[in-house]
Amino acid sequence: MLRSVGLQVVSFASTQDYLDEETLDGYGCIILDVRLPGRSGLDFQDDLTKLNVTTPVIIISGHADVPMSVRAMKAGAVEFLTKPVRAQDLLDAVDAALAQDRAARIQARRAASLNRDFDTLTNREREVFEHVACGLMNKQIAAVLGLSEATVKLHRGSVMRKMRAGSIADLVRMADRLGYGKTLDD
Repeated sequence: MLRSVGLQVVSFASTQDYLDEETLDGYGCIILDVRLPGRSGLDFQDDLTKLNVTTPVIIISGHADVPMSVRAMKAGAVEFLTKPVRAQDLLDAVDAALAQDRAARIQARRAASLNRDFDTLTNREREVFEHVACGLMNKQIAAVLGLSEATVKLHRGSVMRKMRAGSIADLVRMADRLGYGKTLDD
């Protein structure tokens, strides 16, 4: 059914076969049955979490109960479907899982790019960045760091360019994503 709507499908005979596969870097989702040979789908979902596998999971079961579905959802399953599964319900769940995975991958790429940009800053630029992110004006930053205001302006301009920030508001949002708080602890 999934292939009939243009989706690429890879099947595995066991959970170990899945773990042994080395080419699963593309975006997608995992559809697990609760009853699998040798290991329950719920236990395997826990294993995936421990292995930091972030691919969204859909759980299917013909013998579902409330505790089972609660466990799956608490572990991060996108959906818990009971057999017999309606085709549209499965397609909707897969669509939601793929959208979630796509969004997570976009966010991860943005975070990696932001970290790469941040890594290009010198130590002094990082100090200026932190103070700007906390809302200090150039004159205040100059006093705190023992620099001239002109030097702070130069560093601030360099920070804006290296971080590819279009405005101070952009820079503050970047600082937030990087984990810089609104106040200085130093």
